[in-house]
Amino acid sequence: MLEFPRWRKIWLWGLTLVVMACAIPSFFSMAGVAWPEDLPEPTVNLGLDLAGGSHILLEAQPNQVAARRLENMEEDVRIALGNAEPQIRIGDVSTRDGRLSFMLDDASQIDRTREILTPLMNGQGLTREWELSVVDTNRVVLTPTQQAIDSAVSQAMDSATNVIRQRIDKLGTREPTIIRQADTRIVVQVPGLQDPEQLKQLVGQTAQLEFKLVDQDALPSDVAQGIAPPGSEIVPYAAGTPQEGTSIAVRRLGGIQGDNLTSAKAGVDPQTNENVVNIQFNQQGSQRFAQLTTQNVGKPFAMILDGKVLSAPNINEPITGGRAQIAGSFTPDSANALAISLSSGALPVDLSIVEERTVGPDLGADSIKAGLIAMGVGSLLVIALMIATYGRFGVYATCALVINVIMILGIMAVLNTTLTLPGIAGFVLTIGAAVDANVLINERIREERKRGRRVVTAVENGYREASRAIYDANITNFIAGVLLFLFGSGPIRGFAVVLIIGLFTSVFTGVTMTRMWVAGWLKAKRPREINI
Repeated sequence: MLEFPRWRKIWLWGLTLVVMACAIPSFFSMAGVAWPEDLPEPTVNLGLDLAGGSHILLEAQPNQVAARRLENMEEDVRIALGNAEPQIRIGDVSTRDGRLSFMLDDASQIDRTREILTPLMNGQGLTREWELSVVDTNRVVLTPTQQAIDSAVSQAMDSATNVIRQRIDKLGTREPTIIRQADTRIVVQVPGLQDPEQLKQLVGQTAQLEFKLVDQDALPSDVAQGIAPPGSEIVPYAAGTPQEGTSIAVRRLGGIQGDNLTSAKAGVDPQTNENVVNIQFNQQGSQRFAQLTTQNVGKPFAMILDGKVLSAPNINEPITGGRAQIAGSFTPDSANALAISLSSGALPVDLSIVEERTVGPDLGADSIKAGLIAMGVGSLLVIALMIATYGRFGVYATCALVINVIMILGIMAVLNTTLTLPGIAGFVLTIGAAVDANVLINERIREERKRGRRVVTAVENGYREASRAIYDANITNFIAGVLLFLFGSGPIRGFAVVLIIGLFTSVFTGVTMTRMWVAGWLKAKRPREINI
């Protein structure tokens, strides 16, 4: 236990000094001193409660989810009945009152229609999501179940949470807090982001991209009055486009959704020098896009983003490569924001901002100051008690304590983790755990001396016996820290990170390093008695 070859001492000191050196840029940052640009700069990030940042509360409208399910069901029904052999003809399609209804040209096709639509009405696990009924012998009515609507809303909110997290991660922000609140709300907190408008633009944009054929049969006078032909809808042009203030009629069904994108990147069109967004479809999307453009050469199709037409160019030739370009009077920033939104996926439901605020860094500075004062006062009291109680061994414990704190900062800087106010509490808890380890060791050594053991034997037995209890306690704390990290979020995870790192460093400094120092002192001085 007390044998430390030269190579082992060099390795332990080398590891300690390297990890401690990683904390130096963080000390420079806290002191407001510029760090040399040519040197690596691993620093500890500060959370929203310490560095300030932006906070917004988003809310979704469940009715929108139900409306989109109706629209998708309508298209699925048209395709299924249209592809039947022989074809089943329908008319007078309606989606009023949250139900899908249509008339059969031939009332004798009721049973056959029910058979064809049954797979569409069942969800996962053969759960019935739609109820079919027949009115007036030939009108079929499909009504969604309440359980299906609730499940769809929950899935939409989970998907929206993941999309927002992907968008914010692509901003390069560390440790954002993104959690669901109640059934239809999402809380977003981004540390270090003092511009809430940037955050609102990024997370508030649905990024629902659609490609739909323009209805060329629609009369301009009807379009101007908002009157759409059967099977079409009126969509206005987006702000900033040359046609701003006008609208066009597009086919409601038969288009392509932008959920088959694999990438979206901001760029500049070399011919027009305009800011554009270049998109790439996956294999399925490429096939559908190629089919759409091949069947409609010479016809205009509209690029629609969040219910606004960006452009409506003519299809001059089939587009088979799965690549397209979106133009719409973008600035470099807006093009980049749109690219991030499209590449991270469209929000399945529109989110409105019901609360927003910016947290300034002053509050965080006060919290840091108060936390440092608490940690400093507590540490000084602990150090005084340890030295007064255990003498030389208390000095070793104090040195280990200081090294422990610096190593935690160094490891957090290398891992690019985020320090929150609960993380400071984790520091204080770690100090207590490190001191507890040294108390166990020193008390065990004291017991061995009372039994008449020689100095070297007492120290060796003290470290051996106490280490078992220390390892057991830290393994228990490690399991708790891992569970907090896996199931917690935001500040809770910040606390767990500091706790887990502190467990490893406290054992390393409190057990291994102090044992090396004590072994060196015993070998050099060979004392016959120790004051402990």
